[in-house]
Amino acid sequence: MAKALYMNDSYIKNWNAKVVSVTDDKYVVLDNTAFYPKGGGQPWDEGFIIKETEKYKVIYVGKFSGNISHELDKPGLKEGDEVSCELDWERRYTFMRYHTASHLISNILYKRANAKITGNQIELDKTRMDFSMQDYSPEKLRVFVDEANRFIENDLPITIDYLSRDKVLGKPELARLAVGLPKNIKEFRIVKIGDIDEQVDGGTHINHLKEIGKIEVTKTVNKGKDNRRMYFVLK
Repeated sequence: MAKALYMNDSYIKNWNAKVVSVTDDKYVVLDNTAFYPKGGGQPWDEGFIIKETEKYKVIYVGKFSGNISHELDKPGLKEGDEVSCELDWERRYTFMRYHTASHLISNILYKRANAKITGNQIELDKTRMDFSMQDYSPEKLRVFVDEANRFIENDLPITIDYLSRDKVLGKPELARLAVGLPKNIKEFRIVKIGDIDEQVDGGTHINHLKEIGKIEVTKTVNKGKDNRRMYFVLK
């Protein structure tokens, strides 16, 4: 299984790797990678895998049977090739800012309204969050986002830790997704925001809250029967 470099350092932009396998001349598995595979509402990373002077564009990254697979725009790489890799940093960094902002908002929703996240989708220009919330109003939601922006001004650090499954099960507040925890994972990655929040998560994040900028709600939707939706952008 390839080493996922982004798990401990989301700021890696360039690295060296070895091609482990190539399928259909365009699906490449590396021995280590910082390209994030699509998952958890966060899109895949893009960039380049380079062999000598030839550049292969990474157009999709997914996780299949435990392996991170990189889809390239053309054939040419072979098993055993030594390559260098370049991340499309502007794209990745935008996703990191939105992802950490989503964690901050979900923390406030959980603590203030006992709301759990039922779905989310990060994009380059906005993010959508779906959540369960009984006593709902757009005004109350905007108050929660105002609180998130005050936390951003305090510029709390974001850190990574790991906990066993038993310890996570003993702290149900660590898992904010309504679907619960995956059944086959024994150790979970925990993303912490200062001393105000910690959640189970496998995505990429910034190091300090001020990197988010300011959260601005653009639309709220009452989808009925405790199902709510919010769109926000970062300024």
